[in-house]
Amino acid sequence: MLVGIYKSEFPKYQISRNEIYKKILKFNDIDFIELHIDEHDFWEKVKKVDLFLFRWAHIDDHHQLVNTILPVIENYLYVKCFPNLKTCWHFNDKLREYYLLKSLGYPMIDSWIFWEKDHAIEWAEKADYPVVFKLKKGAGSLNVTLINNKAEAIKIIIRMFGKGISASYRIPHKGKVNYKNLEDFLRNKIDQYFLNEFRGIKPTNWQTEKNYILFQRFLPNNSFDTRVKVIGNRAYALRRFVRKNDFRASGSGNWDWDRTKIDLKFIKLALKISKDLQFQSMAYDFLYDEKKEPSLCEISWNSPDDIATGYWDENLNWHNFQFIQSFFHLKDALNIDNLKHPEMSSFNTLL
Repeated sequence: MLVGIYKSEFPKYQISRNEIYKKILKFNDIDFIELHIDEHDFWEKVKKVDLFLFRWAHIDDHHQLVNTILPVIENYLYVKCFPNLKTCWHFNDKLREYYLLKSLGYPMIDSWIFWEKDHAIEWAEKADYPVVFKLKKGAGSLNVTLINNKAEAIKIIIRMFGKGISASYRIPHKGKVNYKNLEDFLRNKIDQYFLNEFRGIKPTNWQTEKNYILFQRFLPNNSFDTRVKVIGNRAYALRRFVRKNDFRASGSGNWDWDRTKIDLKFIKLALKISKDLQFQSMAYDFLYDEKKEPSLCEISWNSPDDIATGYWDENLNWHNFQFIQSFFHLKDALNIDNLKHPEMSSFNTLL
């Protein structure tokens, strides 16, 4: 058995995730090679692997590359991939996520997506405010702000159908980044353009977002969201609390892993969606609607590696087992029932 790992040279946190996979493979005496598209023998190498593994990031550079090579590898060379196309074609694209899940009847938060400026302005004239504005890409809530009235909505519509907005971002530290209003969001782009030395993300890794607009219904009275991570038929979860004087939870750094506080309705729904759509791995971000029912905000196949203490199975039974999610990525993709998990302490320098 041979695993091909795509050699990411940035961002730095993606490199550490590759090292986690390597550590697990070495521990189980499974051979692997590193691949890079710029190597002249890339295509010959990739044909020989049993699994092509590319833990790609949010950045546009990776989007451009994956959308070019992954369909060839999976659909024409018939090489098993992680992530596969069903899992990742909609990654970091809130428009694709919404169209996919809403069209299939899952409880997505109501959103209004427009591809024509006139249609968007016509909607803005009659909309109920506040609403949430989002760029289609980004993480940690950095490309998200609240729109409080018609004037703000029309202003952001004109901007998106004009010069647009850069999607570059940095992950906030302990929730300190906070856009208090639309003017702050548009003006305070220094938050977007900071170079993050750890993550290695630079403004040049991003493109300008324009010629579409996405508004999402604002759900008040949510002091936290619930992130459910599903890998195969296993699920685990955490609650993420909102920033002070804010409405956003993603990237706040204020988390609670107490599984007794998790609403099992979220777990059941996340497991169902992953099974229905054959996702290898997926993180689901849930809020409550006005009736205290699950309302799905976003999904993402690539999320940080956590030290989890266990998981729920499809029957909502809890299994005590300390693991890192990359272990189950490999276990499922390689179809190895007896794959061994290294000691958790061996991952400390990589997390």
